[in-house]
Amino acid sequence: MSTAFYTHTECRLHDMGAGHPECPQRLDAISDQLIASGLDMALQHRDAPLATLEQLERAHTASYVTQLKDFLEQVEANGESRHLDPDTVACPHTWRAALRSAGAAVAATEAVVKGEVANAFCSVRPPGHHATRDETMGFCFFNNVAVAARHALDVLGLKRVAIIDFDVHHGNGTEDIIAGDDRVLMASFFQHPLYPNSGAVPKGTNMINVPIPPYTRGMEVREIIDAMWMPRLEEFRPQMLFISAGFDAHREDDLGQLGLVEADYEWITRRLKDLADRMCQGRIVSCLEGGYALSALARSVVAHVRVLADV
Repeated sequence: MSTAFYTHTECRLHDMGAGHPECPQRLDAISDQLIASGLDMALQHRDAPLATLEQLERAHTASYVTQLKDFLEQVEANGESRHLDPDTVACPHTWRAALRSAGAAVAATEAVVKGEVANAFCSVRPPGHHATRDETMGFCFFNNVAVAARHALDVLGLKRVAIIDFDVHHGNGTEDIIAGDDRVLMASFFQHPLYPNSGAVPKGTNMINVPIPPYTRGMEVREIIDAMWMPRLEEFRPQMLFISAGFDAHREDDLGQLGLVEADYEWITRRLKDLADRMCQGRIVSCLEGGYALSALARSVVAHVRVLADV
């Protein structure tokens, strides 16, 4: 079976302004590198559908979904961008882009669980892992991975899923949503201290939070994964893996100070794919989070997806 690659042109239309690091060109860089590497031909390309409000409300409060919908639809109607916080800006295309991003994660989950594809990567934006149950922050509107994980559990009948987050920033929104949900085990490493300055003390026992200092390099991260993530994941025996795939821990990325390179992302993906092959019938859905140095982002995504696709 093949690897599905979900994206949509509307994800590119979300634009938070000139000079903003979370820019439409991120998706262009990924697409161009996939073509240049030849990997593009090995993937099953699928358009991301629009998420439904019901799907969003499995991870977010109904009041939050309604209020954000109203706000973003007003921005769409007025045609002028508005700030939700100093870092997070809504433009007239943000509402549909956010629905496409969450919709991609849900559709990918459906396709993988039904056996249509082996696994999937969602090349979407806006990202999601800072969006809490009831708050936008850190470039994020809806928590794509959390929405997908809850879909797998509440709709598709899975009993246990794991969320892996290797973004340089702590996935505080995902933690807020799934803390205390014993059906989900979340494993992450993140630079600390760094935005959003959380995660050092986990919110629940279903969290493996590993804060690491600036300038930590790849070999140290690999040792952390083997020592701290893998035993808990093996014990938990997830039926599916969800990955918040942030590539801003790359040494070329200015939004963090960690020292990972493409080979590290390849190694991490191989460890996770091996686990999924043994315990999850190979089921993996990976969703793009951070990564703002365009060349490093594109090269790292190709390294990640190449392992998923067995190419």
